[in-house]
Amino acid sequence: MKILKNLLSHDKLDFIRTEKDFPIKGMEYLDIVPILMDSKIYNEVINIFIDQVKNEKIDYIISPEARGYFFGCPVAEKMGVGFIPVRKKGKLPPTTVEATFRYKKEYGKDELEIPKLSYDKQYKDKNFYIIDDIYATGNTVQSLKKELERLGGKVLKIAVVINIKELNNDNIFSILDVNEE
Repeated sequence: MKILKNLLSHDKLDFIRTEKDFPIKGMEYLDIVPILMDSKIYNEVINIFIDQVKNEKIDYIISPEARGYFFGCPVAEKMGVGFIPVRKKGKLPPTTVEATFRYKKEYGKDELEIPKLSYDKQYKDKNFYIIDDIYATGNTVQSLKKELERLGGKVLKIAVVINIKELNNDNIFSILDVNEE
């Protein structure tokens, strides 16, 4: 936690870059790549995510593409559970798609697909831990949660690196809460 406290004490948050007017004019992009470039900070973030569910029976970590993968994959590996990558529509072969869902984002609409589980396994009665990078309006993660529940699964926890608090009031775990400026 010492390393992360150092991260959070920086006035300009050296480990979070911002890019104005990206991906569209009027938006401000929060770039988490500097976290990935610092092995100590990155490892600490992964361990914090693991600590959130260390007493839970998790079957799968599930993350939306692409930046959620950076955090979900190492958490799954360290916990010894499977990882499920949620992809944009058309990125999975049609025979491997379990479900497709649409939702609104801050700057448009999107459509994601959940892959079928391997070896004739079903989503029903499985426990999931959703991990993503940034939670703004929450539409991506909340739509994923609803879809997992529709398939009969249970979402035990949602965790993100950054939560933009003034855009949502959802009860999720975040390492860093920020406000829009």
